[in-house]
Amino acid sequence: MSVERGASGSRSSAVANDPAVVSGGDEVNQTQSLLKRALGLQAVWILGVLVVICLFFTVIAGDRFLSAGNFSLISQNVAVWAVLGVGMTFVIITSGIDLSVGSVLVFSSVVAAKAMAAMGGSGLGVAAVGLVAAVISGMAWGTFNGFLVARAKVPALIVTLGTLSIALGLAQVVTGGIDIRSVPDELTDFSAYTKILGIPGLPFVALIVLIIGGILLHKTKFGLYTYAIGSNEEAARRTGIKVTRHLVFVYALAGTLAGVGALLSLAQYGTTTIAGQSLTNLNVIAAVVIGGTSIFGGYGTIFGTVVGLFIPAVLQSGFVIIGVQPFWQGVAVGSVLIAAVYVDQTRRAAAMRSARTRNLFKRRGSQ
Repeated sequence: MSVERGASGSRSSAVANDPAVVSGGDEVNQTQSLLKRALGLQAVWILGVLVVICLFFTVIAGDRFLSAGNFSLISQNVAVWAVLGVGMTFVIITSGIDLSVGSVLVFSSVVAAKAMAAMGGSGLGVAAVGLVAAVISGMAWGTFNGFLVARAKVPALIVTLGTLSIALGLAQVVTGGIDIRSVPDELTDFSAYTKILGIPGLPFVALIVLIIGGILLHKTKFGLYTYAIGSNEEAARRTGIKVTRHLVFVYALAGTLAGVGALLSLAQYGTTTIAGQSLTNLNVIAAVVIGGTSIFGGYGTIFGTVVGLFIPAVLQSGFVIIGVQPFWQGVAVGSVLIAAVYVDQTRRAAAMRSARTRNLFKRRGSQ
């Protein structure tokens, strides 16, 4: 028996010292760790919710929901929100908020439409002038927001609530409350007929913005500083990050993308939508938060924002197809939003408890 135990012990020792076995064990541990972290991401759980919603409408509506035309319509509806969502993700990661994006979009679309009408015609050159006008207008509003938030130290909620009203009011003053319909055919044709790599025009532009935004947030110093400011602004300042300047840039980015969204909106509808963007800011904020970006700052992803954007769009499309009043979309999105914030708070509380426990063990160990 003793020989057997010794042999067994020798075999165990040999196995434990075998590099191939150790390497395999490390790979298993790494895989389990990655899986655990993936399952801990709110965006992954929200993606599961989105899949369940799609399956529900597929069972109820069948081919009507799964049709290429329906998915094309969903992607068109998401396109403008997606462009705005990239800027909103940066803002919320810094623990800020921008309630004005819908009104900035309206104002920028009015400026762009006026500029194109003043050119007196159609063509790619006129559309390019409209794009420049919309982007400059949006950037100006975003910079103004950033200056008041970062330099004047006015709370972001108050600043952007004020500019929400100002931008919309000025758009109504300029137009007399009547939408401008003189949009070049090149813009509306781009939305209706143009396909790039098989993708309709507007969703293709949104995809490019999402890719650039993802690279900027996750692969550059600008994104790293954004996370740092949202996690602890004072600590970021002490490490040498120019927090004030960075915040101005973040809000300017959100405004600029609202300007891009304004031109996409003109292309989609062929007119300004002065009265049609009242809920845009809330829908975009809800999508970003549902996608896992923390309203407390310091955490968020572009992928999560994309998933969050599709939930209200799919709900809207599905409700229309099965004949349910679209007002239920607001009920469903609001419920998911509350659940997402609850999960975020629970996750933060668990992380704080874990940090306190580790610190306690460290202090006891040092004693």
